[in-house]
Amino acid sequence: MATPTPHASQRPHLAAAIEDRLYAAAGWALARAGWRPRLETYAGYGTPDRVRVLARVVLSPQRPGTPNRDALRAGRRGFRHFLTVPAPERRVRIQVGSRTTTVTSDRAGYVDVELPTDEPLSDGWHTALVTCLDGPEPGEADAPLRVLDESTRFGVVSDIDDTTMVTAVPRPLLAAWNTFVRHSSARRAVPGMPELYRSIQRAHPDAAFFYLSTGAWNTAGTLRAFLSRHAYPSGPLLLTDWGPTLTGWFRSGQAHKRASLDQLMSWFPHVRWVLIGDDGQHDVEIYQDYARRRPDRVRVVAIRQLTGGQQVLAGNAPHVGNGSHGGSGPDAGNGVRAGNGASAGTATAGPGGSPVPTVAGPDGDELGRRLATVPGVLDDADPS
Repeated sequence: MATPTPHASQRPHLAAAIEDRLYAAAGWALARAGWRPRLETYAGYGTPDRVRVLARVVLSPQRPGTPNRDALRAGRRGFRHFLTVPAPERRVRIQVGSRTTTVTSDRAGYVDVELPTDEPLSDGWHTALVTCLDGPEPGEADAPLRVLDESTRFGVVSDIDDTTMVTAVPRPLLAAWNTFVRHSSARRAVPGMPELYRSIQRAHPDAAFFYLSTGAWNTAGTLRAFLSRHAYPSGPLLLTDWGPTLTGWFRSGQAHKRASLDQLMSWFPHVRWVLIGDDGQHDVEIYQDYARRRPDRVRVVAIRQLTGGQQVLAGNAPHVGNGSHGGSGPDAGNGVRAGNGASAGTATAGPGGSPVPTVAGPDGDELGRRLATVPGVLDDADPS
């Protein structure tokens, strides 16, 4: 049988109650106006024996289907992605191979379930058929699934904001402009990063890529279009919900990233990961913590460095130069400092004596030069 993907226990909160009432009123009004439940599916992942299926049921006006909904969303201004009304408590049927189960969407319309498979799935991409059973006519959509078997040994977990795309998260007003006002199609890639990711993929054709962000699922279509437009390797997005949670007004981005990394490492114990992020928020702290605690599961940490001015606006001490972080201490978590004379194109040992190297650079070109010094990243060697 299907089981909900486990999350931390939650208690009711006033913010969630208010949000639920607002959505219920909006849903009632839109249903009277002829809006109907529509499925949005997201790429999930799994092993040959079980998969995680991700989808959402939202209310949508009745209109002819569009061949490329992601492309249409990419042309919208950012705020329009958040003008969605969920359809909670809708029955959703999920079919993977010959296995079929029926679940119910949660208070925000999401479906996030783990489902065993009847027959082992091969490594690569598969599809789950998702059907919303509540509505004038059942609505169907395909949900991609990235399956990793034990032959997959190399994986990449990448942040999105200010790692793959220029978002300016440390500068709140500019980040808000980029997120809510600019057309989504105007987003720019961080220089050299698409080429770096493609270099990794060429060295490891079977590598699995996951894009982990604290961004909202509302932007998933735009992010997929952005990654495709800049030829980043395909991979599941691991995003989070927008708005209040059952436990407070805001959700914890750090907790979301840690929970997602824990789940990936639990599902795929045979994979060693390249962790890529930036030093504007908490990626350094989170990634280096995993490098210390799980050196057998982390191959290298790669950090894109922001400028000194961006660091100050983010509330961090500005780093010096472009060296890798080679030390530990109270400031080790929120910036990548030059340490121990690290020079361009080299990698240093991780903090606290971790055997996992850390590399840093301001763009994909510099990170590529530094990663070239780490065996088994930009070549097909597999050091033990």
